[in-house]
Amino acid sequence: MTEGVPVLERTAPPREPATLTPPDAPFPEVSGLLDGMPRQRGPQGTAVGVVGEPAPAAAPRSRTLRPWLLLPTPTGTPFTFGYATLLCLTSLIAAYADPALVHALLQGSSTDMAHLVRTPELVLIGSALWVAGGVTSPFAIAFVLVLTALERRIGGLRTAGVFLLGHVLATLATEVPVGLAVLAGHLPDSSLHRLDYGVSFGVAAGIGALAGLLPLWLRLPLLAGFGWMLLQDLLAFADPMTNWGHLIALGIGLATWPVVRRSYAARLGPARA
Repeated sequence: MTEGVPVLERTAPPREPATLTPPDAPFPEVSGLLDGMPRQRGPQGTAVGVVGEPAPAAAPRSRTLRPWLLLPTPTGTPFTFGYATLLCLTSLIAAYADPALVHALLQGSSTDMAHLVRTPELVLIGSALWVAGGVTSPFAIAFVLVLTALERRIGGLRTAGVFLLGHVLATLATEVPVGLAVLAGHLPDSSLHRLDYGVSFGVAAGIGALAGLLPLWLRLPLLAGFGWMLLQDLLAFADPMTNWGHLIALGIGLATWPVVRRSYAARLGPARA
C-alpha cells in the first residue's frame, strides 16, 4: 500500500430477499397461485409445504369394534373355518343318522387304549372329527371363538399345531395310565374299550396358548374362569380321566407361550414396517 493511492475494498453486493415469484409471473405476488400445489417431501423425508413448513400430523385412526372378526372366515382363518365346517357335518350325522351307525362310527373313532395300540394314527385323527354334546356344547362354541382368535394372531399352521399337540398329548397322558393299570390288575379289561372322542383337549390347549397373547386384564379372567370350571368338573368326579385330560391340555397350551409369542411378534413385524 502506498500513500496517496486510494484503497478500494471489495464488498459483496447486498442480497435481495428470496421470493417465490417466478421470473415470468405477470404479478409480483403469486403466493395465492401456489395454494393448489401438492405438498412435497423435504430432504429428510418430512412432508413440507411450498414454503418448507412441516405438514400437519395425520389424525390417529379410530379403533372401531368389529365383532365379525370373532368368527372364522374362509380367507382370514381358513383352518378354523374348514375345521368348523367339518364338525358341523359330523354333528348333523350324529344327530340325524341311524343310532346304530352313529355308535359304530364313534366306537371306531374312539381313542381308547385298545384302538391306540392297533391303529393310533387313525383314531387320533378320527376322534377329533366329532363334538361331544353337539355344536351347541360349550366346547364347540369355545372351539370357534378360541381358534379363530388364535389363528388371526399366529396363523393356521401353528394353530393346528397347538390344537393337535393338546389333543394327542393329553389323550396319551390319560389313556396310557389306564392300559398300565389294566396290566397291573388294578382296572378291569373293560376299561380298555371306553368311548373317548371329541375336540375338548385341543380346545383346552388353544385356550392356554391364546392366554399368552392377550393383555393381562383379559388373560387373568380367562385362565381363572376356565381353570375354575375344570377344577369343578374334576371335583364332581363324574369323568375323572377326561377332566384330568382337560387340565393337562391347558398346561400344554401354557407351555407353548414362548413359541406362540415369537410367532405373533414375527407376524406383527411386517405389519409395523
